[in-house]
Amino acid sequence: MLAPERHELILRSLRRHGRLRVADLVAELGVSAITVRRDLAELDSAGLLRRVHGGALGTSPVGSDGPGSGLTIGIVVPSAATYYSDVIRGAEAMADRYGARLVLGVSGYDVATERERIDKVLGIGVAGLLISTALGDGDAGRLDNRLDEIDVPVVLMERAFSFPHVEREIDYVRTDHMFGAMIALRHFVSLGHRRIAISLAPTVTAYWLRSGVESAAKALDVDVYLSGTELPMRGDDPGGIAQLDAFLDECRSFRLKAVLVHSDEHGARLVERALDRGMRVPEDLAVIAYNDVTAALAVVPLTAIRPDRRALGETACDLLLRRLQAPHAPTQHLSLLPTLSIRTSCGTADRALEPARTRL
Repeated sequence: MLAPERHELILRSLRRHGRLRVADLVAELGVSAITVRRDLAELDSAGLLRRVHGGALGTSPVGSDGPGSGLTIGIVVPSAATYYSDVIRGAEAMADRYGARLVLGVSGYDVATERERIDKVLGIGVAGLLISTALGDGDAGRLDNRLDEIDVPVVLMERAFSFPHVEREIDYVRTDHMFGAMIALRHFVSLGHRRIAISLAPTVTAYWLRSGVESAAKALDVDVYLSGTELPMRGDDPGGIAQLDAFLDECRSFRLKAVLVHSDEHGARLVERALDRGMRVPEDLAVIAYNDVTAALAVVPLTAIRPDRRALGETACDLLLRRLQAPHAPTQHLSLLPTLSIRTSCGTADRALEPARTRL
C-alpha cells in the first residue's frame, strides 16, 4: 500500500473514531509501527491531525468552524472506475481534511440515471454538490434546466458549461485538454516529427482534444491527419485486428510515423499490433497516449499526457467547501494543466515535463 493510500485511510478512520492508536493502525493497515509513526508525523506536519503519545487526535486546518465541519456533500460522476476513481479519491481526501462527509452517485453516462442520482443525493440533505455530467461540453445544447434547478451550491468537474446553456454561472474545475494536445504535438516536433496522425475515441474529452490539435497544428506549423478509424480498446473487440490494421495502413500511406492516441487502452492495442506487423516502436511508429491511467503498463511503456485527476477532485471539493463558507464570493472557472510523462514509446527515458499549474 502506498503512503498516500495509507494517509487517506488514517484520516478516514480518524473522522470515524476521533482518536487513533498506533497499535490499532498497525493491525488495520498491515504495516510496521515505524511506518505508522512516520505517516502520523507527516500528517501532523501537514496540519491534518495532532500526534499524541501512542497515536493521534483529530484536527482541522481551518478549525472547528471550518467550511466543511459536520457537512455532507454529494458527488455525482459518470463512472466510479478508471479516470474518475482518482477524482473521487481526491474529493474524498479533501472532504476528510475539512471534516465533511462525501456521498457518491454514479450515472453511467446516462442522462435519465443522472437525474435520479442527483435527486437521491439531494434528498439526503447535502449542503452542496460536485458533479461531472453525463453530457460533455460538446453536447451542451442538449442540457435541460436541471443544473439551474439545483438549490444548493454546485461545482462542475471536467465540464465548462456557461451561458446560454445555464441561466446562472456555475463554479467549475476542468482539465485544460487543449493544452494537453499542445504539449503532445510540441513534444513530437521536438523529436523531429512534422506529420502526425490523430486517433480520438468517441468520448467527451475528444471535444477539447480536437480543438487543441487544430490550434497546436497551426501554431507549430505541422500537418495532422485526424483518422476516422475507431481503434479497439480490448483484444476481444469484434473486428479489432482489422481496425488496427486499417489505421496502421493509413499511417503508412500518408507516411505518418507519429501518433497521438486517446486513450491509453487504444494506444496499448495499437503498439501491440504494430509490433506484430514487424514495426519498431518508436523508430517506425512513435506513440503518445492520452490519460496516463494504464499507459506505463503497455508492452512498450507509453509516453502519455496525464491529467491530474486527484488534484481535480481535491480542487473542486475545496472550491465547494469555500463556496459554502462565502456564498457571495465571485464565481470561479479553474483550469488545471496536464503534464507529459515521457516513456519508451517515444524513445526517451522516464521523466515528467510541464509541472502542473492552475490557470484562472
